[in-house]
Amino acid sequence: MAGAKTAVDWLASVAPDPEACRWEWERNPLGVALLPAGRAWDVLILPGTLGYPTLDVLTRILDRPGPVLVDLGDDRMGFFVAPGTAARWLGTGIRTAGAGTWIVVPHPGRSARGVRWLVTPDGSGTLTDAALLELAMHEAAAGLAVGEDG
Repeated sequence: MAGAKTAVDWLASVAPDPEACRWEWERNPLGVALLPAGRAWDVLILPGTLGYPTLDVLTRILDRPGPVLVDLGDDRMGFFVAPGTAARWLGTGIRTAGAGTWIVVPHPGRSARGVRWLVTPDGSGTLTDAALLELAMHEAAAGLAVGEDG
């Protein structure tokens, strides 16, 4: 659980009031807090149909990608990338959360309703490199296209 404490500290550090964030995680029945993107990370949000194969590619080439969230229906996956990435992202069909936006974040050591971690933050600040993520997305999309064509 020491890793979860470190991850809690890292995540809560971006909140306007880190103690209020911790309180929200402890007492909110949904087990989530609203945190601002654009400070320590941005989030690239992929459709689940592309996100899962992209994560598969990333885990083949990296020891550990940065944090990844998924919504309850597995419809959308959020990859944590460096701040400023959202402002520069041009990919079609990819939503972004950067400066001026907020995301729903579950406590890193517990399950929550509505959103969960596929790759839990470890507290070190590790993020997925956006260029590597883009390459993984291209490989995943190519694999999906080959699969559809037979």
